[in-house]
Amino acid sequence: MDKIKEYQIKIKVLPSDIDELGHVNNIVYLRWVQDAAIAHWQTLAPEEDQQRILWVVLRHEIDYKAPAVEGEEVVARTWIGRAKRLSFERNTEIMRSNDRKLLARARTIWCPINPETGKPLRVDQRIRELFST
Repeated sequence: MDKIKEYQIKIKVLPSDIDELGHVNNIVYLRWVQDAAIAHWQTLAPEEDQQRILWVVLRHEIDYKAPAVEGEEVVARTWIGRAKRLSFERNTEIMRSNDRKLLARARTIWCPINPETGKPLRVDQRIRELFST
């Protein structure tokens, strides 16, 4: 079985992230999911692949478990799940930094596309191996 290569980013909850209920707005969690995915790609993928492959979201699923509030620090931890020919499943967990309490869990399906044509590209083995061992 492949070993999972996890990646994480730290995020400070800003006043602009807070909604009328006094906690982080749902759409902000989704932005953090995307931010973690982009950072993971930019960290591991060679520059040449970053130039020839763009990613679009086909599907987001997110479960909200607990609120985050202004001033807290959270961690978005992400890893690749199942990789198919034309898609990557990416999992993300968002946790509060100080106690590692799970705040949200997301599953996103990403499709690689050719930036010149906008058409899907095959996910080759070399790219898959960058994100798993």
